[in-house]
Amino acid sequence: MLNFLGTVAGNVLSLPGILGLALGMTTRNVFLASAMGGAVGIFETLIFAKFQMANVDMLELSVAVAIGVLAGVVGCAIRIKGTTV
Repeated sequence: MLNFLGTVAGNVLSLPGILGLALGMTTRNVFLASAMGGAVGIFETLIFAKFQMANVDMLELSVAVAIGVLAGVVGCAIRIKGTTV
């Protein structure tokens, strides 16, 4: 359980959380924002695994993609809500 929580917290504070949020804020399309966030999650996992699929842990990959998608959607929601104020 502690390993899972550490993985989630590490991804929120790492590239999928921060860059996913920033890329999500660049568009008003929710699906595009979530796709960009998910791509950041996949790319970040592959960077830290040195582009070797044997070094990729499925828990880390799935958490990184989920955090990237959520961060992208939140960034898009910030963009949409910020334009209506």
